[in-house]
Amino acid sequence: MPMTFLDRAKALLQRPEQEWRAIAAEPADTASLFKGYAMPLSALPAVAGFIGSAIFAGYLGSVLGAPVGIFSLLVNAILGYLLGLLGLWLWGKVVQALSPRFGGTADETAAMKLAVHTPTAAWLAGIFAIIPPLAILALLGLYSLYTFYKGAPLVLGVPQDRVMAFTVAAVLVGIVVNVVVGLLAGLALSF
Repeated sequence: MPMTFLDRAKALLQRPEQEWRAIAAEPADTASLFKGYAMPLSALPAVAGFIGSAIFAGYLGSVLGAPVGIFSLLVNAILGYLLGLLGLWLWGKVVQALSPRFGGTADETAAMKLAVHTPTAAWLAGIFAIIPPLAILALLGLYSLYTFYKGAPLVLGVPQDRVMAFTVAAVLVGIVVNVVVGLLAGLALSF
């Protein structure tokens, strides 16, 4: 029986090294990684954030006299979801480009495997957005950094003595990529 995306997420959180070995060995392509894993899992924080915002913003808006429209919340949730996927794809390309500089392979599929599976903890922790006061618990998603660190040598062949520097470089560039994507989204929404 094939592994579901939820089984994979659970395994990646509980035993990352073992799961990264399985991920590295599996045949995949960018489309299947996104359709079968990134799209359903990254929808969790988007949907939770929408529900939490709709409930709390609706309540606070009525109390404060500045109601927030459900349509604008929905547009923001959908746009955030789609831009998150775009940012993830761009980050996969960055990981692919950076890997050889740290002694790893430049294989596109391997880089996308690492990029697509890394945010698992962050996506699952994003469920706390359904209750905005609990959103601080999304910090549990920082475990994703550890899973990247554990996966880089197994998926991309980054030598152990260079994996920390590679992780830091990839994360910093990933942050920049997502900030740029967010700024572009803000510009698009302002027109």
